[in-house]
Amino acid sequence: TTITSEVVRSRQALLTNNAQFDERYQAGQSIILRGLRAILCAPMMVKDRLIGIIYVDTSMRKGNFTPADRDLMAAVAGQAAVALENARLYSLAVEQGRLMHELQMAREIQQSLLPQHMPTVSGYQMAAYWQAAREVAGDFYDVFALDAERFAVAIADVSDKGAPAAMFMAVARTMIRTLAHTGLSALQTVARTNDMILEDAESGMFVTVYYSVFERGGQSVHVNAGHNPIVIYRSAEKSAFLMPRGGRAIGWFPDNPLTMRELELVPGDLVIFYTDGLTEAENAIGDFFGEERLMKTVVENAHHSAEGVLSAILSAAAAFCGAVAPFDDQTIVVVRYDG
Repeated sequence: TTITSEVVRSRQALLTNNAQFDERYQAGQSIILRGLRAILCAPMMVKDRLIGIIYVDTSMRKGNFTPADRDLMAAVAGQAAVALENARLYSLAVEQGRLMHELQMAREIQQSLLPQHMPTVSGYQMAAYWQAAREVAGDFYDVFALDAERFAVAIADVSDKGAPAAMFMAVARTMIRTLAHTGLSALQTVARTNDMILEDAESGMFVTVYYSVFERGGQSVHVNAGHNPIVIYRSAEKSAFLMPRGGRAIGWFPDNPLTMRELELVPGDLVIFYTDGLTEAENAIGDFFGEERLMKTVVENAHHSAEGVLSAILSAAAAFCGAVAPFDDQTIVVVRYDG
């Protein structure tokens, strides 16, 4: 045992004025060769955590240490430990502040990618909600005009969370919007996005996407790439149902088995897009808000505007969850057709 290892073990300041022959410490050949006689060592403690030691020694000609020297060394070691810990914490605080600033900037950039205004297409109302569970989100939505007669809705959920998911989201959103404006069909837009992401799929992430195109007059087409099925409300029957599931997430496999489904809307019909942050929102006993509650809320509030239906969904989810904070991003888009 050396005096330093004993200090590490005991967390106490120690001294010896006979280092070569002190039976407590088998200090080894180095002490004899160096001619050391007196050794003083004190731990640097922060609460009950050892962050270092202070060590002093003298040769045989320099004299001895006293208990007062030991106590002084212990006091100096304590103050030095506090100073070093404060410096460490300050450095961490500065770094955390920098990271928080960068995340806040990333959130602002991400929000700027969301639609600032809904497109105007005769006969339609649109409303949307987006809320990140963290500083940035893996969810996104986009609503944009294709021409004067048509507009597109895309909603998606990246497999990861945080900054990497936000970056992946931005790439996917840009690809979908860019390809949609080249004149590709809804099915081709999603398929081509899948292919392009797979060309550089080193991140290992993937994204579920629901992409729809609505035309003036009520015609619409819908493509699901592994996403939550949209809710359709039929005003004539005053009932809601889920569109069939279909396809796989984008960026997962080549030759994605996608299907394009056509839907004719009549005045009063609603289409609700959402991510699983809504349907998998939990209450205090671990129950999910679920698709059935979502559809029930839509049916009960279908007479409202798109904004009113959206507000009712958010209120129902908040009442269900109570004080339980959302653990996942939440995104909802409501489209109402009024003819």
